[in-house]
Amino acid sequence: MSGTALPLPAGLFPGAPLTALAPMQDVTDLAFMRVTAHYGAPDYYFTEFLRVHAQSRPEAHIVRSITENDTGRPVFAQLIGEDLTHLRRTVAALLPLPVAGIDLNLGCPAPKVYRKNVGGGLLRDPDRVDSILGALREAVPGLLTVKMRLGFEDTANFDRLLDLMNAHRVDLLTVHGRTVREMYRSEVRYGMIAHAVRRVRCPVLANGNVTSAAAAARVLRETGAAGVMIGRHAIRNPWIFRQCREQFAGGAARDVSLAEVREYVERLFHATLPPGLPERLHVNKMKKYLNFVGQGVDPEGRFLHEMRRTDNAADLFAVCDRHLLTEPGRAFASEPYPGVIARPNCETPAGDADGCSLESVTA
Repeated sequence: MSGTALPLPAGLFPGAPLTALAPMQDVTDLAFMRVTAHYGAPDYYFTEFLRVHAQSRPEAHIVRSITENDTGRPVFAQLIGEDLTHLRRTVAALLPLPVAGIDLNLGCPAPKVYRKNVGGGLLRDPDRVDSILGALREAVPGLLTVKMRLGFEDTANFDRLLDLMNAHRVDLLTVHGRTVREMYRSEVRYGMIAHAVRRVRCPVLANGNVTSAAAAARVLRETGAAGVMIGRHAIRNPWIFRQCREQFAGGAARDVSLAEVREYVERLFHATLPPGLPERLHVNKMKKYLNFVGQGVDPEGRFLHEMRRTDNAADLFAVCDRHLLTEPGRAFASEPYPGVIARPNCETPAGDADGCSLESVTA
């Protein structure tokens, strides 16, 4: 097949580079989408991936992020799977919903995922990707988008995969500039993203280690991409999309104070608390978010050290007050402090992590 990509939904500022919140398991639910919208929404949202297999039905909490979306920004529904019949069935179930488009996950690097030959595992098999994209293109009358990595073990299949994006008229391609095997450890190869920009006919979003508005502007200069997709650094700094727009417009991105970060923590706490969840479990989930937030609080990592040792809401907020309200006007770091690691042990996702979740997303 040949043809050109369909027009994308207009960004908040037409003509400006696009921004998107990366799909992250256990993160990009309706609650987190609403929180980011409060501080300055991205142009596009993508759902957590909907698992597609013989017994699957679209997960109710992910569907809510589509049907109850009140952020004012479009939401793309991301699928992960490889069975053509069930992918078509799932698309048919999603199309009546207010989705901006259907996105295919070709990038999740979690071993538990790629061993099933889905997500990043499919990059080993371009013929299978060809079949899946063909089936999806037939099933999706509107926007079909893809999020992929550079390859599985290496980049040997990269050009063939890019050519498949053209052949099946993919409307938007997001490229994470690492291979699946590199997970989140290596440097991001922005030159390879630039190569994708030149080779495919659709707009490309650059993804991987976009740490700040200044970094986003640099990545756009290096790649020529139509925009950026940001993951964990939107957990750390939900103002990042607004700051990107300020930077792209030629101005300076406004600093965020520690007092504003304290307000964000409280907003996030209440927004993500489902009815009936025991306090200890919710505090544990908040600590996973705060692992990222803490990278911008102090260069010694004292906030992280103390926060990780709390087990109830009162103690958690006492730590936040000590570190965020003692000098409330001090600026929150726009970039993560060097050496302040988001996870307590290492930045390597656990081998059995089930998806690109708070447990495993580190870049």
